[in-house]
Parts: sequence; C-alpha cells; structure tokens
Amino acid sequence: MTQKHIIVVGGGVVGCTTALRLSEAGYRVTVVERNVIASQTSGESSWAGAGIVFPLLPWMYRDEVNQLALAGAALYPQLCKQLLQETGIDPELTLSGMQIKPPYDGVAARTWCDRHQVKCMQVGEDLLLPQVYQIRNPRLLQSLKQLLIQRGVTLLEQTQLCPIQENAELTEWPTTTGQMLQADAYVVTSGAWSFELLKDTALQLNIKPMRGQILLYEMPPGTLPHIVYQDGFYMLQRRDGFLLAGSTLEDVGFDTGVTESARQQIQAKAEAILPSLKGATIHKHWSGLRPGTPENLPTIARHPTIFNLYLNTGHFRYGVTMAPESARRITELIAADFH
Repeated sequence: MTQKHIIVVGGGVVGCTTALRLSEAGYRVTVVERNVIASQTSGESSWAGAGIVFPLLPWMYRDEVNQLALAGAALYPQLCKQLLQETGIDPELTLSGMQIKPPYDGVAARTWCDRHQVKCMQVGEDLLLPQVYQIRNPRLLQSLKQLLIQRGVTLLEQTQLCPIQENAELTEWPTTTGQMLQADAYVVTSGAWSFELLKDTALQLNIKPMRGQILLYEMPPGTLPHIVYQDGFYMLQRRDGFLLAGSTLEDVGFDTGVTESARQQIQAKAEAILPSLKGATIHKHWSGLRPGTPENLPTIARHPTIFNLYLNTGHFRYGVTMAPESARRITELIAADFH
C-alpha cells in the first residue's frame, strides 16, 4: 500500500507534536511553516510562552478544556524523556509546583482539586499545587524539530500558504510564491493564523490573535522555587536562573511589537511579588500571539465540508499544555478516516 502523505500547516508546538504523531503512525509527513521552526522571530506563542504545563485556574474552565489540558500534561514526562534520549536536547521539564496567591476562590479550587485528584495544600493565604510542571518552550521546539528531521519528516520553512477556497477535496494548496503543495490530507495547526487561511471556506473559525508580552530577568537559581500566579499574572524561574514575568492579554491584531506601558506594568507586578527584582536588569522583553478562542476551547476535528482537511488549532493559552493530547486525538481521527 502506498504511504499516505500528510501536510501539517504550522510549525509550532502543536504542529510539531502532530507531525511527530503522524510520522510514528506510519504517514509521510511535511510541515509547512511561514517562518523558521523554533525561531525567536516567529511571533508564535509556542516560542514566546512561559511553558506552564497546566491550566492556570482550571476550576474556571469547562471540563473539555481541563480534560484536554490534563491529558496533555500527563504525556509530557515520556515525551521529554524520548526527546532527550533521541536528540540530546533537554526540554527541561521541571516539577516546580504552582503557588496561587489571592484573590482566588478557595472553595472552588479545593473542590476541583479533590474531584480530579490534583494535590493542593494551603500555605498561609496561598494555595500550592505541588504537581505542576514547567517546560522551556524554545528547548522543546528545538528538540521536536531535531527529532522530526531525524525521523525523515520534511520541513518547508519560510513558506507561506495562500487562503484556500471552498472545495469538496483539497488536492493542492498554493503558496504565495506560486508553488502547489500536494498531499493526501492536510492538518491546519497554525494557531492565530488559521482564520486567515480558512476564511474563504464554510468553516467559521472564531480565532483571533491575542498578544502577550513577557519580561526576562536573571536571578540566582532557586530564587523562585515555584511558579507563582496572581490575578492573571505569573512568574517562573528556569533552572539556569532566568526568570520570566508576564503576561499581558491584548487584542491588537497581528502586531507583535512590545510597549513601554506593558513593560512598566509587568515590572511593577513582578516587584510586588518578588521585591528583590527592584533594580534588577531586564534582559529581554518580547511578545507572542496566542490563538484566542472563546473559553480556551480549541478545534480538533475534520473540516465540515472539505473531507481531507483537518483542524488542530485555537488552543489560546494552552497550546503547549494541550499539544501532545491534541496530536494524539487528531492522529486517531485521521487514521480512522484513512482506514
């Protein structure tokens, strides 16, 4: 039987994990990325995000969101072990725990934790969830990219696709340079850019880019033992001492710029939580675009009218957390259709 060829549109964490799953399932896979995979300049949230492998306040979300996020988080230890063993690149999956500071609904939080067997403990006014992991997004993407190359997956970087028109079947997808990319099936994993690619089809994706800005400090390792979350703001520290603080949530279209007002706002919140940051050098200030969706609920499904087009997109703040489980689900769906 001829090996089926699948094109994955988008080279962020969701796209790379999807490509890996499909490759492991026996498909010939090509990843098409408008920028460079694992590049800081891409503007995608995969590189830019903090890498908290947990839904921040899960008792505020629908069950479908939490099921996907928790299932994705549970797959990371094995995935990261595989990535390190096969590529030599450590994604730095670290059991940090998350310390939630007031205001939060303590009754709702403890009820949810009890129901889902998630360990939580009261530490003064704070709630500590000791089983929460963090991961270093750039290292995760670098290791995924390397493993895809080792597995023979084709990477078409700096290749931008045109919006597609409504058809019963997608036989080829044009690039902006006139190249026609042919495959048996296509999976859109392009996050905030998905709406633009599919806007002329029958699918009405409710996805829009939401900018998040983050500051990077350098402090002695161990300064911040846990991820800290307070009222929409978080801080966490990497193993080497680099400390991230953020992030904003801005509806500004595809603008990946940074602003002085956001810098000052993040700085003030970070110093209020960790006074030793006052006067500390800010090493970097960047932004990424999240694929904003109502209620953080992604679309993992077949396109309603184009039978060989699939969607794995719109993960909003939890693309990294949900990626391994989203990849598993879309691969199962494709395998069922192809057999």
